[in-house]
Amino acid sequence: MKKIALFGGSGQTGRLFLEQALEKGYPVKALVRNPGKLSIEHPSLDLIQGDVLNEADVKATVEGTDIAVSLFGHVKGSPEWLQTNGTLNILEAMKEHSVVRIISLSGGGLPFPEKDQPKFVDKIIRTIMKITVPKILNDAIRHHEVLKESGMEWVIVRGPMLTNDPPKGKYRVGWVGVNASTKIGRADLAHFILTQVEDEQYNQQMPFVSY
Repeated sequence: MKKIALFGGSGQTGRLFLEQALEKGYPVKALVRNPGKLSIEHPSLDLIQGDVLNEADVKATVEGTDIAVSLFGHVKGSPEWLQTNGTLNILEAMKEHSVVRIISLSGGGLPFPEKDQPKFVDKIIRTIMKITVPKILNDAIRHHEVLKESGMEWVIVRGPMLTNDPPKGKYRVGWVGVNASTKIGRADLAHFILTQVEDEQYNQQMPFVSY
């Protein structure tokens, strides 16, 4: 059973991923800034207090694991290049500890021209993002670039609007504008991310998960 280095485990999607991973029997090392935000206690969970922007904290989290799962994202007051610089720290730690695969979470605003066929509404959403949250979109784009340049095996999982609906247990995996809708529940998104720990069919790609 692969041991997971988890970043962003105290976020809304991260917490659900962590619960599901532990339930499936995966051992997890999770880096969190505030362990008090996680009420989960489990013999297979190793919580590390720290920050993804601190190289030593990230290296301590990756050490002894088999795969990195990066679910952290921007909150109010986050540095402009949070996802990019955090990803660079994770990649450096992966190289040091011979971990070769990373799964990262992003949004549908991040383009994947190789497979996406954005419809009119998708183009409007992306334009709105460029105007209202350029910092987040630019950071997502740059984080994709550093993953491509890393030489690692990577998957970027993208989703549309996230909800807290109960899990449906079924969803579609497509591309923006292709076999896709406009929302996904966080629990089902977490489920797909967990499947990617073992399933490598989307390596070097950015699948879009929706209902």
